[in-house]
Amino acid sequence: MAKTTSQNLTKCRPATVRTCAQEAMPAYGVADGVQSWRYGLRARERATVDRALAILGRHLRALGDVFDCPDTVRDYLALRLGADPCERFAVLYLDSQHRAIAYECHFTGTLTQTSVHPREIVAVALKHGAAAVVLAHNHPSGNLSPSRADELLTQTLKNALALVDVRVLDHIIVSGKGSYSMAEHGLT
Repeated sequence: MAKTTSQNLTKCRPATVRTCAQEAMPAYGVADGVQSWRYGLRARERATVDRALAILGRHLRALGDVFDCPDTVRDYLALRLGADPCERFAVLYLDSQHRAIAYECHFTGTLTQTSVHPREIVAVALKHGAAAVVLAHNHPSGNLSPSRADELLTQTLKNALALVDVRVLDHIIVSGKGSYSMAEHGLT
């Protein structure tokens, strides 16, 4: 059964990444009693989620999926960051056709903040040969509204990356309650 589910995960292009992951969990033995797959997971269940994310990550790298749909990007980032108990800052690096090159979680902070160093983001973008990026971080509190610091960081990174011809397509904030696209609200 696990093999069939694994095969189905690699054919999930029309569906969202979140849907694929949620469908995979019962096949790998995740308990039915868990109200939300994001919270209250036992060690075995967390390992299952990690395996599902690894499968999805291999799928993205193998196919070089084009992230041309904002929902797909948000779902992918929600899976990667949404359940983290402390604030993390990550970047999805894309080529000129918006195919995924790499996903890297760069900085980990506290419950309410993390320090981000623009020069490190620029250096990694150059290392990967990225033409565009999607910035992302989580709000463990569940509040999806960007802070003034989030807005300033987005502009700082946008300006720094523009110097090396890398476009910031979006800055997405995720939590267990959903996601917020700064681009959709005119903030990038």
